Amino acid sequence: MGHKHTREQILAGAVAAALEEGISRLTFGRLAKRLAISDRIVVYYFPSKDALITAVLVEVGDRLQEGLAVAFAAPATDHLQLARSAWPHLARPEADPIFGLFFEAIGLAASGLEPYRALATRLIAAWIDWLAEFFEGSPDDRRAEAEAALALIDGLLLIRQLSGPAAADRAAARLGVA
Repeated sequence: MGHKHTREQILAGAVAAALEEGISRLTFGRLAKRLAISDRIVVYYFPSKDALITAVLVEVGDRLQEGLAVAFAAPATDHLQLARSAWPHLARPEADPIFGLFFEAIGLAASGLEPYRALATRLIAAWIDWLAEFFEGSPDDRRAEAEAALALIDGLLLIRQLSGPAAADRAAARLGVA
C-alpha cells in the first residue's frame, strides 16, 4: 500500500463520500475503492457500518456547530432571534449537501431503520442541548426555546431541500426569520 491512512483521513473520505452520494450508499467497499485502500483498513478504524455512519454524522454535525457558533455571539431571548442569527449561515448553497445528508438520515430513522433511528434520537437531543446554551432564561425555558428553534430551522431547511431556496426564503420572510 505504501501509505498508511489515519482514522482522520478515512473519516474525511467517508464524509466526502456521504455528502456526494448519500449516507445510505456509504459502504466499506465503496469507501475503500474511493480511497484506493483495502476495506480491511476501513474496518480497522470503524469495526461496523454503524460505527462508520455514526462517525460521519457526528463529524458533519460538529463541523456545522463550529460554523454556527460564530452566529450566536450573544445569548438569544427566543427561538426567532436565534433563527434570525442562524438562517444566513444555513441558507447557503454550500450548506445544502449537509442538510441533504441529515434529512436522508432522519428519513431512514423515521422508517425505523437502525442505526439511523437510535442515532437520530441522540443527535436531535444533542442539538437541543447545544442550542439551549445560546438562550437566556431558566433551564426549562432555554430547552423549550431550543426545541422551537430547531423545529423552525429544520422546517425551513426541509423546504429549501424539497422546494428550493426561493420557497424557503419566502417562508423565512413570512415567519420573520429572514
